[in-house]
Amino acid sequence: MKVLMLLSNPFMVDPRVYKEAKALTDAGHNVTVIVWDRKNEYEPESFIEGIRIVRIHNKGIMKLLPHDLFRNPLWWRKAYKKGLELYTNGFDFDVVHCHDLDTLQAGVWLKKELKIKLIYDAHEIFGYMMARTMPKFIVNITLKLEKRLVKHVDFIITVNEPVEEYLKSITDKPIIIVMNCKDIVSKNYQPPKNDVFTISYIGVLHKSRMFPELVDIVGNIEDVMFGIAGKKENLYDEVKNRCKKYKNVKFLGVIPFYEVISKTLEADIVICMVNPNDMNNKIALANKQFEAIVCGRPIICTKGTYSGEMTDKLRCGLVVEYNSEDVKKAIISLRDNKKLCEELGKNALKASEEYNWDVQKKKLIKFYEEYIK
Repeated sequence: MKVLMLLSNPFMVDPRVYKEAKALTDAGHNVTVIVWDRKNEYEPESFIEGIRIVRIHNKGIMKLLPHDLFRNPLWWRKAYKKGLELYTNGFDFDVVHCHDLDTLQAGVWLKKELKIKLIYDAHEIFGYMMARTMPKFIVNITLKLEKRLVKHVDFIITVNEPVEEYLKSITDKPIIIVMNCKDIVSKNYQPPKNDVFTISYIGVLHKSRMFPELVDIVGNIEDVMFGIAGKKENLYDEVKNRCKKYKNVKFLGVIPFYEVISKTLEADIVICMVNPNDMNNKIALANKQFEAIVCGRPIICTKGTYSGEMTDKLRCGLVVEYNSEDVKKAIISLRDNKKLCEELGKNALKASEEYNWDVQKKKLIKFYEEYIK
């Protein structure tokens, strides 16, 4: 089977899309991904582990426009035309697999033109994510756009039960859940080997993740080390500069997704505080959750969120209120109680028997083989 994926980032920073594309490639399918390399960081075309990556760069008017909100319609058009070009030049794909709402319009056009199957892979509720930075009328337009476009899809893939419930409220199309789980590292618990109690955060550096405040909270705790990494966006520069104030906070810059697990394994605990008033984060499960699980590391996360519920259910971390005092107490509690840290870590590792990529990969491949014919 030939699969065309559409993705609005450069691919190298998106572990979910990489893992899905790799799973399908390993299962014998031919996968090409058209991506939007907004900063022109990579060559126009390359192969990564058998996956063909075709990149669209900001050129001409796309480069001159002041915001990605205005570039999006041009990206859709370019992705659509590139898809048609690939199809007519021998890559006659059977399905277009759209990752997130900001690719779906191009996918709908390709479906109508080529009479092929269309998958919508909803990584999140896009309108909720937009609500962080955009005015309400833009958010409403985004939510209405999703309701209109989803009528044209054949199948939906999403990340967890809360997002599935939302999608069920706007469509009756069949939905499967493929979680952002990680590959099992080891079936045996591997205790950390740090001389100083080490905390890890590798992910989005955004105010909804308690940044840059989290730098100050941990920076003022004795006998701990805090390693932080993230993408070059949002609060990257501010967090980088804030880290310089503290000897026990190390800014690691950008870490490729294939190194995240090894870095997580080096830590004693993982922290992932999300603002419960942010609707997108409230119902999401961050990559940190699954990274901590397969590494057998406790996680500190937020009460009143889906990630908090999951952590409580699995007994694999501490769930606290979204404030500096509770975060500080949780860190100190784990720093001073190695037995508790090990118990929670072992519970996390036990959970990896269910929450691992092999389980999710089999669901994805089975779905393709049964429904995309």
